[in-house]
Formats: sequence, C-alpha cells, structure tokens
Amino acid sequence: MTSDRPAPGLPAGYRLRQLSADDHRALLELDTWVFPAPQSVDELLAIPSPLSWDRTVAVEADGFDGLAGIHASYPFAHFPVPGGELPTAGLTWVSVHPQHRRRGLLTAMMGEHLSRCRERGEPLSALFAAEAAIYGRFGYGKAADDLRVTVPRGAELRDVPGADEHTVRFEHADRDRHGDLVDRLHRAAGAAAGGPGLNRPGWATRETPELQAAFWDDPPFLREGRESRRMVVVERDGEPRGYARFRRKLDWEVPGPRGSVSVGEAVAVDAAAARALWGVLLDVDLMSTTEPFLLPVDDPLTHLLVDVRAATPRVADNVWVRLVDVPAALAGRRFQADVDVVLGITDPRLPDNAGSWHLRATAFGDATCERTDAAPDLELDVRELGAAYLGGTSLATLAGAGLVTERSADAVARTSAAFGWPVAPACSWVF
Repeated sequence: MTSDRPAPGLPAGYRLRQLSADDHRALLELDTWVFPAPQSVDELLAIPSPLSWDRTVAVEADGFDGLAGIHASYPFAHFPVPGGELPTAGLTWVSVHPQHRRRGLLTAMMGEHLSRCRERGEPLSALFAAEAAIYGRFGYGKAADDLRVTVPRGAELRDVPGADEHTVRFEHADRDRHGDLVDRLHRAAGAAAGGPGLNRPGWATRETPELQAAFWDDPPFLREGRESRRMVVVERDGEPRGYARFRRKLDWEVPGPRGSVSVGEAVAVDAAAARALWGVLLDVDLMSTTEPFLLPVDDPLTHLLVDVRAATPRVADNVWVRLVDVPAALAGRRFQADVDVVLGITDPRLPDNAGSWHLRATAFGDATCERTDAAPDLELDVRELGAAYLGGTSLATLAGAGLVTERSADAVARTSAAFGWPVAPACSWVF
C-alpha cells in the first residue's frame, strides 16, 4: 500500500498517508478537534493507543499543519456471526478536521476503507456510530441494540438453582491477575450464549495486544470522580464462572449515602453464575443504584429482575454492519430455518455486490450464495441486508417500513424466519 498518494474522491491538494506510532500526537491533535476533551494531548499520549497502525490512514492537505482526516480499523479475525465467525474490519476513529468538512474527505476515506477490506479478504465491516445519521449512506445497517438500565439497590431477583453454590471475590482489577480469566470467560459466554451452537453474534473479542492494553489501562483523569477499576469474580468449586468490571462513586445526601455502581462489563457462562453475579452487584453497601453498560437486550438480568420497570430500561444502537462481500458474508453465517431465495441487492458504492444472489441453506447447516440471472424474490439495499445480517433486525419489520420489497408470495415471511437468530446480537464494549 503506497504511503503517500491521492485517492478517488479526494479534492485537489489532498492525499492519503499511512500512519505509524510516530504520528500518535498528530492523531490525537485531530481527535481532540473532532471530539472535544478536557484532557490535554500530553495527558492523552500517556494512554496506550488501541490502534493497529498498519490499518490507520490519514488525509493530509497542502499548506495545512496537521492531519485533515483519519480513519482506522481493528482486525477482528474471529468476529462472531450467526453460527460462526468471519474476518471483519472494525471501523474506528473516523474523523475530519472542522476546517476541512464538506469537501468529500469522509466519502473518500470510506471508499479507501472498503477497498482495503476487499484486499484483505474481510467480507464484513462493523462499527459503533458516533452519530446515527452518518453511516447508512455508506451501506451500514444498525444490526444490534443494547440495553441501559439503572437498577435500585436490593432489586428483587428470581431464584436460579445452583446460584447459591457460588462464592464471590472482590479485587482491584489487574491485567496480570485477571487478563486471562476475563478473556476466557468473555469468549466462552459469547460462544454459547444460547446453549451449544447458539453463539451471540457481534460479541467481538479484544484480539490485538493494543486493544488489550487499552482495555486494562485505568488513568485517574478518565474516572470522572469514580474509584479505580474493581473486579468481582463468581466461582463454583473454585472455577471462575463470571465476572464484572465496575467502579463505585459515593455521594452523600441528607437521608444518607446515595452511591452508584457503574458496571463496565458483566459476563457469566450460565444462568446460575449470572444470578450469583447480579445478586452481588445489586446489593453493594452505601450504593443506591447499579448502572450496567451495553447489556444485550436479552441479557439474563432482564428476566431475573422481578420488576424490570423499576430499572427504567432504555435501548440504544449497538453494532452496525456493512457487507463488503455479499456472497462470502451470506455463505459464512448460519440460518435458523431452511431458506431458498433470490435476493436482489443494490449497492451503489460496491457495484460487485449488486444484482441477484441465490441464497440456499438448511436450518443451522451450511449455506451457499451464488450470482444468478433469476428474478429476485426480495429486493433490498445492502444497508438493510447489513441491518438483518446478525439476526437482530427482522426483514419483515424492514419490509413493513417499505425498505424491503417482496416480489414472490411469502418471500418476506420465509426469509425473515431464516435470517433471525435465537440469541440477540450485541458487543459488550465500544470499539
């Protein structure tokens, strides 16, 4: 890949440049222009960068001292899709300096990103959207939601057999002590979230050393008044079965202490471990609320709570997905019902994806997807295909919104049933 070159769509005077670790300061200078932060660049330089520099690209401009734009991606070699895994580019750090907006830099960077995905053989790209209105025009569909709740202390939970057989450890979070435990349990929980063979799509793991280092870093100036990061680990017969990373913040009011527990990631490998874990997190001394972050919408907590309304549940968008290689992406996942359908896809940014594709699969078995001249049974844009890809968005719902067109009788119902997945997609951390 050329280190300094123009790119299709960039206006005159702009060029792409491959970045390296030597560009860390320049990257943060741009990032703080785009995402204002109270910390200085010198302070932010002390935080380990999560980026893979060989996948980090800038836009430079003639006569401009600094970077005009950047984009990067994380190499997810094992990104979970329904019933399997596929290489996926986790798009991140997309930024355009305010002085260079409205000149086509974002469009050019997105074209470069998708081109690089093709070159690397990554049939998918996924992201968390800073602004929901941006990425649909580049073919990304909202493929997952997550749940935010504020649970009152002592909220009643339903009983689960075996939960009381667990013991609990409270400890300071430490990578040397907890890194392997967290990685192992996180992978295990995602791989069998709904039982054997029923993984949680979108449940990305932190696959690179850079992501691991950033995940475990705990700079005081980013704690927002909360304590250093803590861990609670639940075990059964000495074997870890679940964990949560959390922080507390203690506030005092006239009636007494009104603290809060912020849970950054809570993971359990089965129902009993989940009940034991949440039973501890919801009853911490001096705290009045527990606030988990990025829960799957079907997380066990939503069913364990006797009064889920009291937790004031709120839904937010989680992972967005873009199919870069339609046949490879569709053949690389599993379907929960037999399907034999011709999909008519539109994709103005990657014309190789456009046209009719014959998708055939048996329930939870192998799938094939081949180009065909046959008339489509369903017509949809690659954006809607991305929204439905992880099984969390119904094609029937999209058809009801006028975004999927049925050309053959019952095609929507049959295909929607196949594209669904028994476990809701979600990612437990923002990338």
